[in-house]
Amino acid sequence: MTHDHDRDLHPETRAVHPPVITPSGSRPLGVPIYQSHIFAFDGAAEMAAAFEGPDSAYLYGRWSNPTVRALEDAVADLEGGAAALASASGMGTINAVLTALLRSGDHVIAQSCLYGGTFALLADLARRWDVEVTYVSGNDPAEVRDALRPRTRLLVLETIANPTTQVADLPALIAVAREAGVTTMVDNTFAPILCRPLEHGADIVVHSATKYLGGHGDILGGVAVFARSPGASSQEENVLHHRVWKRATELGATADPFAAWLTLRGLATLPLRIERASRTALDLAQRLAAHPAVTHVAHPGLPGHPQHDLARRLLPGGGGAVLSFEPAGGREAGRIFTDSVRLASLAASLGDASTLVMHPASTSHRQLDAAALAAAQIGEGTVRIAVGLEHPDDLWADFERALAKAT
Repeated sequence: MTHDHDRDLHPETRAVHPPVITPSGSRPLGVPIYQSHIFAFDGAAEMAAAFEGPDSAYLYGRWSNPTVRALEDAVADLEGGAAALASASGMGTINAVLTALLRSGDHVIAQSCLYGGTFALLADLARRWDVEVTYVSGNDPAEVRDALRPRTRLLVLETIANPTTQVADLPALIAVAREAGVTTMVDNTFAPILCRPLEHGADIVVHSATKYLGGHGDILGGVAVFARSPGASSQEENVLHHRVWKRATELGATADPFAAWLTLRGLATLPLRIERASRTALDLAQRLAAHPAVTHVAHPGLPGHPQHDLARRLLPGGGGAVLSFEPAGGREAGRIFTDSVRLASLAASLGDASTLVMHPASTSHRQLDAAALAAAQIGEGTVRIAVGLEHPDDLWADFERALAKAT
């Protein structure tokens, strides 16, 4: 609204109609924060057209926002996808994808070592919607082939599993699903930059942007990226995207523009952070493996890791920044170690600039008894370390002190 010809307007009216500046002659170097939940139109026809879908004009914050769209486009570009959808959290994204693509009676094939939130959601869908779930190891494509049914709709995988650091054989597993016409969703939260699952045939890649994409421990967010189909038209490319976008708007799992802006800030340093943290993680894994008070270390970069050769092919930039180890002394030793670190922080996340440690058996996997932990390949004393950006020598000194107390 312009006011040069509205000199008769009262102060009360002018106060609520400030000028909205659109830059001309220059452009902002960074993405602006469009902290607005609603967008106005010059005519009824233009407004009606905006109701058509995610690719239309900006209409309402729950549907789309310019800052959020910038994040979606940036992550889609990083993953080599056709389109993306940003949500308020990683679980908001996964909820939107699964509930958009599944119906009562459908069948899902899922990796057994999934993130706990995804596992809980699948269990809930099984109870509420009679969705059947078959779990596979993530290593053997024959398991996926044997699990296929006429109602199989989705294969759910994770590039690197938590906290075992198991690496899924994405090319082999996805090939079986693709041959059967089954959609594949890959959670790539642990391996941004290191791996691009869409290049291996995945249809959807999801991230908890709370972790590495944001990278500074100050946002919640999630992103789903949708594959570009060879030879498909623009409309055909976006079928999955439109289905999930519609469900996300119904759920209200909408990304906040300020959180999206902070995530965009994080993306600028993502490659540098991933490279540094992955290098430090491997260095610490090697030192832990040589320590007499440690009985087992899991990191894909170690030659003894079950998927080491696969990781070298699938994750050429490194084995990731998460490792786990088993101290001699079992559950109590793991608890004491996490209580004793001083430089690293005891916290249940990853991808932060600072190093975080946790004891899964007493926290994230506390509902599992000893047998269930063993089946999940998690020791009772296992400690998970999400490596940050500190100097490796400083972290090692902290770990050595903690190990001395624990054992």
